[in-house]
Amino acid sequence: MGIVSLTGRLICSSQSQADSVNQLLPAHVQLTTAEAGCLSFQVTPTKDPWIWNVAEEFTDPSAFEAHQLRVRDSAWGQGTAGIKREYRVEGL
Repeated sequence: MGIVSLTGRLICSSQSQADSVNQLLPAHVQLTTAEAGCLSFQVTPTKDPWIWNVAEEFTDPSAFEAHQLRVRDSAWGQGTAGIKREYRVEGL
């Protein structure tokens, strides 16, 4: 099994959601890049202040799944649960 990559967009529908992303994102990035198996993790703003581009790479499916499990119960996962995500995952 090889690298798992996720690309896509995080799309807020309100300023409140965008504020949550801005508040929670620094810790989320720090925790994710410290995970075993994380090769790269980028969440970057676009010209639209309510949309971010997302690009992630993990060494293998088990590292990606471990990330998903950690995020689910994290402050990020809970604080951004209602935000639309348009993601494409390759390598699973």
